[in-house]
Amino acid sequence: MARATTTTCFTCRRSNAAYLCVNCSQYFCFAHLEEHRQLIEDQFNSIEDHRNSLLQTLNEQKSNVSKHPLIQQINKWECDSIHRIQQVAEESRQSLVQPIERHIHKVLVKLNELTEQLKQTRREKDINETILQKYEDALKQLTKELNKLRNISIREEISSFITKISVVTLSPQLSIPTVPNDAKWMQKGITLVGGNESGNQLQLYHPNGLYVDDNGETLYIADCFNHRVVKWQHDMVCGQVIAGGNGQGNENNQLSYPRSIVFEKETDSLIICDAGNRRIMRWPRRSDANGEILISDIDCWDLIIDNDGYLYASDVKKNEVKRWKIGDINETLVIGGNGRGKALNQLHFPTYIYVDQDYSIYVSDSENHRIMKWIKGAKEGLVVAGGNGRGNGLNQLSFPRGILVNQLGTVYVADTFNHRVMRWTKGASQGDVIVGGKGNGTQAHQLNLPVGLSFDHQNNLYVVDNHNHRIQKYNIE
Repeated sequence: MARATTTTCFTCRRSNAAYLCVNCSQYFCFAHLEEHRQLIEDQFNSIEDHRNSLLQTLNEQKSNVSKHPLIQQINKWECDSIHRIQQVAEESRQSLVQPIERHIHKVLVKLNELTEQLKQTRREKDINETILQKYEDALKQLTKELNKLRNISIREEISSFITKISVVTLSPQLSIPTVPNDAKWMQKGITLVGGNESGNQLQLYHPNGLYVDDNGETLYIADCFNHRVVKWQHDMVCGQVIAGGNGQGNENNQLSYPRSIVFEKETDSLIICDAGNRRIMRWPRRSDANGEILISDIDCWDLIIDNDGYLYASDVKKNEVKRWKIGDINETLVIGGNGRGKALNQLHFPTYIYVDQDYSIYVSDSENHRIMKWIKGAKEGLVVAGGNGRGNGLNQLSFPRGILVNQLGTVYVADTFNHRVMRWTKGASQGDVIVGGKGNGTQAHQLNLPVGLSFDHQNNLYVVDNHNHRIQKYNIE
């Protein structure tokens, strides 16, 4: 038994000899200590019962997959469709019976007439080759009439009269890059969008965020200083404004310095970090729609959605990363929240974020010139890139921005003020330059403050080249 100490019992609040419960670090008097232990035992038993019940349910479902509600739904569709087919078939049969009977009757009448003529000819014994041929031709004609229903045929409609069914499997919200660690890209980028002087018509003006669809054919760009989100397809001469574009403002049809966009598959909408208005908006992916405010009063920079539908946002003023269930205003602090600093439990101006398949969170700790990884539930992060002060060495970063992480834990980072994109394999003490790094400039092999990054399914690399006002594509070799 634990040693008694004179203090206040957590249950009865009386000052007396009390005993410390090691598990919960609370003191209880002798009577309430036993009660507390029994309560914990009961709760543990309840958890075990819940676990056993869940295991039983899993085993039952595993052995009865054919009884799954979705399988039952397919079975119902099958039965309904068969019933509909049988119903139409029966209706068609009934509509055909009477015409067939009438046709048979007509042929039978003619055959009876021919039969009487044959009898008459046999009685008169007036038979010759001409008469025989006449009767033979008449029989052939009646046979043809019997085998052919005039003005009646079966026609199959091209359009279906039963509903089509198919199995739709929603793809995960997160698309984890499957880029090999030894992949190489062409060093000269292809300008897909922008590249002209800054403006607000057909150009981009300090683009910031980028979303590339699965096949790489459509790009959604946070055209930051034009206060709009632009959709750009490879076969388009100019972009299509699908959010904002009505001047800088805080109305529901306006944006102010949008910095990041993510695609919410469930609602076919874009979620936008509307940084200048200190809010996060959801905007249907249509050019004629207005946005709705999801979250207010946040100095957001970047957004991402995990496979469970949770939305993450970095806050550059509070130096933290928060999480929400989309549609819920209640937030959860998942990174930082310990003030500005460079300790492992602190951040200094966190910008871009990424969530992997294990729900570990990566963040560009920009003013600390490092990339941090926070394993789910951890109280502090791990430095996975940089962290050796600002510089242009292979073990350094300079105000990093956009980040991606492949299935092997390799980090790809936009090393913004070094005008390059780097790759840091898991556990490496330094990275290697994959594109850029030739000084800031406008040439195809140069970048000028790269920020956002994205891969398509062919592992081609897309870079938001902020100060060149363009989107660069680097084809994989």
